Amino acid sequence: MSPAAALGSAARMFLPARPRSAGAALRVVPRRTIRPRRAPFVVLVLLVLAIGLVGLLVLNTALQQGSFELDELEQGTAVLRDQQAALTAEVADRSAPGTLAREARRLGMVPAADLVFFDLDSSGAR
Repeated sequence: MSPAAALGSAARMFLPARPRSAGAALRVVPRRTIRPRRAPFVVLVLLVLAIGLVGLLVLNTALQQGSFELDELEQGTAVLRDQQAALTAEVADRSAPGTLAREARRLGMVPAADLVFFDLDSSGAR
């Protein structure tokens, strides 16, 4: 159906009629097979792989940084442990009875002649 015939007599005045050719026959055109394009899929797969590799790189870097910090903290702990051992030995040495007596004499203290012991009962009175 031509556009002029579809629109009616008013359209015939404005639209020219198509000439029909007698020799033109209709023929069947073979159907084109439509294949899905591979480019978007390949780009998507490459993008996912790239994001995965960057993610692994960031994760590996973060783990290595944590490992370096852990090594530094372990070295600091070892140093502090050695200092604690040295200070504990120094306190034990200064707390020895002979060292306390020597330091007391150096400060001018004298041993007490009479030892007095208080015996407190449960009420706190003598």
